Amino acid sequence: MADIPAAATSKPPDATPAPLAPDRARELAAAFGLKADEYERVLAILGRTPSLTELGIFSVMWSEHCSYKSSRVWLKELPTAAPWVIHGPGENAGVIDIGEGLAAVFKMESHNHPSFIEPYQGAATGVGGILRDVFTMGARPIANLNALRFGSPDNPRTRRIVDGVVRGIGDYGNCVGVPTVGGEVNFHPAYDGNPLVNAMTVGIARADRIFLSKAAGVGNAVVYVGSKTGRDGIHGATMASAEFGAEESDEKRPTVQVGDPFTEKLLIEACLELMETDAIVAIQDMGAAGLTSSSVEMAGKGGVGIELDLDRVPQREAGLTAYEMMLSESQERMLMILRPGAEEIARRIFEKWELDFAVVGRLTDTGRIVVRHRGRVEADIPLAPLSDQAPVYRRPIEETPKQAPLSPRSVPDPVGLETALLALIGCPDLCSRAWVWDQYDSTVGGQTVKRPGAADAAVVRVSPSGRALALTCDCTPRYCAADPEEGGKQAVAEAWRNITAVGARPLALTDNMNFGNPERPRIMGQFAAAIRGMRAACLALDFPVVSGNVSLYNETDGRAILPTPAIGGVGLLEDAARAVGIALAPGLDLVLIGETRGWLGQSLWLREIAGREEGAPPPVDLKAERRHGDVVRGLIAAGRVAACHDVSDGGLLVAVAEMALAGGVGATLLPGPDDLPAHAFWFGEDQARYVLAVADGAGVVAAARAAQVPAARIGRTGGADLTLPGTLSISLARLREAHESWFPRWMGERA
Repeated sequence: MADIPAAATSKPPDATPAPLAPDRARELAAAFGLKADEYERVLAILGRTPSLTELGIFSVMWSEHCSYKSSRVWLKELPTAAPWVIHGPGENAGVIDIGEGLAAVFKMESHNHPSFIEPYQGAATGVGGILRDVFTMGARPIANLNALRFGSPDNPRTRRIVDGVVRGIGDYGNCVGVPTVGGEVNFHPAYDGNPLVNAMTVGIARADRIFLSKAAGVGNAVVYVGSKTGRDGIHGATMASAEFGAEESDEKRPTVQVGDPFTEKLLIEACLELMETDAIVAIQDMGAAGLTSSSVEMAGKGGVGIELDLDRVPQREAGLTAYEMMLSESQERMLMILRPGAEEIARRIFEKWELDFAVVGRLTDTGRIVVRHRGRVEADIPLAPLSDQAPVYRRPIEETPKQAPLSPRSVPDPVGLETALLALIGCPDLCSRAWVWDQYDSTVGGQTVKRPGAADAAVVRVSPSGRALALTCDCTPRYCAADPEEGGKQAVAEAWRNITAVGARPLALTDNMNFGNPERPRIMGQFAAAIRGMRAACLALDFPVVSGNVSLYNETDGRAILPTPAIGGVGLLEDAARAVGIALAPGLDLVLIGETRGWLGQSLWLREIAGREEGAPPPVDLKAERRHGDVVRGLIAAGRVAACHDVSDGGLLVAVAEMALAGGVGATLLPGPDDLPAHAFWFGEDQARYVLAVADGAGVVAAARAAQVPAARIGRTGGADLTLPGTLSISLARLREAHESWFPRWMGERA
């Protein structure tokens, strides 16, 4: 990036921002990520050449990260309403009614580029940022989740990134005192140069005390609270809106923020204490683009103007310029609009918690943002072009060619069931994640009912009555790469299925849309198709989207990640004691819900055993998903299910093996049907399927079939082996060794 000139300080006070030289302004506009036509639009809006600070403000507010200029036209297609939705997209986080006067507040966001550049701080500040999005709404955070995608384990850089990301997530969440209860970890060479770190936070608030970011009240004070402002993270938003070159990570390190979880904890408590008063009109986290985005978004939503005096901004470094302060992404900071006369109440609270508090401006009726520093105006811009009227593009799209389905008989089994199961259960995508989640405190707060690995979704109690939330993160990027529309459907359906599998009613989701460069028609086609699939699934499953994030330009040297529309789902359990896990107990029947056709296309078996990545992914029958899930949920509610696990990556035999390992109890399985090759039946990844462990297999099968849901008894639990007579006999000890050894062996000592 071009050198940034220091702001002039020798000119006398002036009401007009000092413009950059025209040639220098164009050079910097390009360096800041503004296209030539976008810069011409800046000139037309201002009627003059911008100052450095003004150019910085336009560049971050019109960045992909802040404006969603390539994705907005497609995001409008997603269903966002339901009777239980209180606030959908557009606020800091989504809000749903969960009964008893309570609301669940949640969102997922990415910190992909920062985590590639500086894995520990990138991941840690991703957690800090999503926590602030939730508690700024008036909610106390109760749970964190994360969806992590890394490059090939054979890539020398991957181990260092995994180590830094996991430590960053664990250290920040553990210090703040919010449990990390779930998530997912995957590996693929497509993420070698661009890992994905998607962080999700869920909080609980009073349904009648939700705080919004819409500024109101001309003359009201604009208040800065939290940590001091430094030079870290400047141009983080524009950095997150551009693809990388392989050698750029070190030079971009200054754009990565530095987090302080202990200050975040104080900020949570101070904000929630102030929210018990009537002092706050509006509140916003200083996230991407820092003071710029928070002030512009708050004033823009309220249709008012805002004036800022940067001399009053708490600063931790000497000589900060207006440009640096407006674009800094220093962490643990909030911006508030307070009611007249409430300043001293707020000041006392924040000073008690040893946090900075400063009145840095006021609301006006001008519809403009005016920034003053050292006696001069550094920026004077109409707000509408920065917020409501930012560029919006309907970019060209190119559809992903469909791949032909693979016949179950077209792929021979080269190794047999036993060898394949051991290989799959121990491969990077299916092995135990205990090495990861053991670094997270999953029980702090004492409300975690189902910890990582114990169930298909985490379960966290939210009220004395036993009411609980079920939480999950899901996506299968290899499906999305082969067929983005079907992959988008499947991501939503799997989140819905995992919530159902613990007995909860799925209520709503948040998404994190991770894709490559939207200026490439193929990438934009992936995005549009994924949205179509997600929309269909959300409508069919009554599972609306209430919040989310878009992360584009996830490319290095022109090589894009797999399209990854990560889904964070939330569901409701009336009684946490009824939540079902995956662990087997002895003396139970195993029942398979759903139809098995032996779908091997894009399966992990095909990749890990046959060495191929091809074919159409498994189709998602949304009517079947709804019908099967509703039956499973009803059986759990009736107390007829001792354990439940959805069938996903690795297929049926992997699902049963995971259940056996979780409970330390083996099982004897019945042979599969004669009309399917054994490896297709046991490792195919057909959708809309669950394995139930029940006391009355015949009765459960009859109940399912009466509801027109395919069901069959497939075995009986007991012993210390997983057995398929005549074909397979593996001790749980051998399975456990394969399942639990990969991560510790690969990581070795700390990277």
